[in-house]
Amino acid sequence: MSRVKDMTHGNPAKLIFFFALPLMIGNLGQQIYMITDTVIVGQGVGLDALASLGATDWIYWLVLWSVQVLTQGFAVLITQNIGEGNEKAVKKSIAMSTLLCLTMGTLVSATFPFLASPLLRLLKTPEDIFAGALSYVVVMYAGTLIVMAYNMASAVLRSFGDGKTPLIAMIIAAAVNIGLDLLLVMGFHWGITGAAVATILSQLLAFLYCLRMIGKIPAAKLQKEDWALDFPVILKLLKLGIPLALSHVAIVFGGIILQFVINGFGSLFIAGFTATNKLYGLLESSAISFGFATATYTGQNFGARNLPRIRSGIRSAMKLAALFAVTISVGMVLFGRYLLMMFISSSDADAPAVLELAYQYLTIMSVTLIILYALHVYRSAIQGMGNTIIPMIAGLLECVGRVSVALFLPRIVGEYGLFFAETTAWLFSAVCVMTAFYVTVHRLSASEREDEKSSDSKTGHPCTLT
Repeated sequence: MSRVKDMTHGNPAKLIFFFALPLMIGNLGQQIYMITDTVIVGQGVGLDALASLGATDWIYWLVLWSVQVLTQGFAVLITQNIGEGNEKAVKKSIAMSTLLCLTMGTLVSATFPFLASPLLRLLKTPEDIFAGALSYVVVMYAGTLIVMAYNMASAVLRSFGDGKTPLIAMIIAAAVNIGLDLLLVMGFHWGITGAAVATILSQLLAFLYCLRMIGKIPAAKLQKEDWALDFPVILKLLKLGIPLALSHVAIVFGGIILQFVINGFGSLFIAGFTATNKLYGLLESSAISFGFATATYTGQNFGARNLPRIRSGIRSAMKLAALFAVTISVGMVLFGRYLLMMFISSSDADAPAVLELAYQYLTIMSVTLIILYALHVYRSAIQGMGNTIIPMIAGLLECVGRVSVALFLPRIVGEYGLFFAETTAWLFSAVCVMTAFYVTVHRLSASEREDEKSSDSKTGHPCTLT
């Protein structure tokens, strides 16, 4: 049975939910093997190693998030071409996206490892954790091409409505990552470097599986002529991808400033932040999934020129996202302390203080989680409609929110003011994308009504979505 899904027909709520569900499980699997790194390092190596992981978060996300959103931007064009039923354009957009990813991934893998040390110094990473942080981020930077290849392959599959293959890929990769973590970190005593190697190798395996399944989709089977350079298509892809990448560069810039402030409070404070940030992936996993589902749904229906389905789909996506957000929030408040204990070795004398700090931070993020879910749904809807400028502006606002809190609130309430940086950033960005979505829908509805007035010879009136 084909895993390709047409999202231009059928119940929007069911389509979005059942498309998001395997993505959610897949994202959960990805977070599990990232958490596994942290658990094994924190328990097997100690609090210093845990802090080393935390010190690398934002400078690695600088690359990781840029890679992810670039591929999401490229996928917008692929998805819209699928919605239009233009197979030739679908193949060309896949081929050009692949070439761009190969070029960009190679450049980053070749150059960014040399930037790792200056970036860590810029953040004033404490000397007692510097060596571990450096070894981890160098390996992760070097593996960027592999990470980009996996994200692009997953984006292509999601564009066709296939959420199951990325799920299976993540399950396999998670299992392999856990095995490699135990072998390299605990068995060979490679420490934090072993955790990084395990992550990259598991991503490679996930990419190879996704690539195999892409080959089974007729509309994705590329011929020699599809690889011929098409600069108008490349330009379209860059116009979609670069603004999204820039938005996340802005987000990460704000995070780097936040990390700079955090580093000033010492290794124990860093360790507490790290423990919570590793659970952050679990908090966000279903939000990301609803975002991917929304982007695919919106993109296909945008290509099909069906504005009413876009409106109803977003309403359904938001209701589902809210339900999941509230459920996860309650779970984290009730059981978060026990989850955090996985990362913190009980043999460390400072473990109780680190645990309490981490739980306070987790509680604040949990009770405001609905904001993050709204951000993902509406930002993805805007992206699916081909607008990547608004998400870029939202990213800048997110940076402003995070930096403002990081620089000023600790002066008023102390170090615990940093706990509010993330939620403030989410709020700034969410207000932007929600406002932009409804303004856009209003404008397109007005355009649709004008088309209906001017056309009395047709019974099916497509809306003008330009």
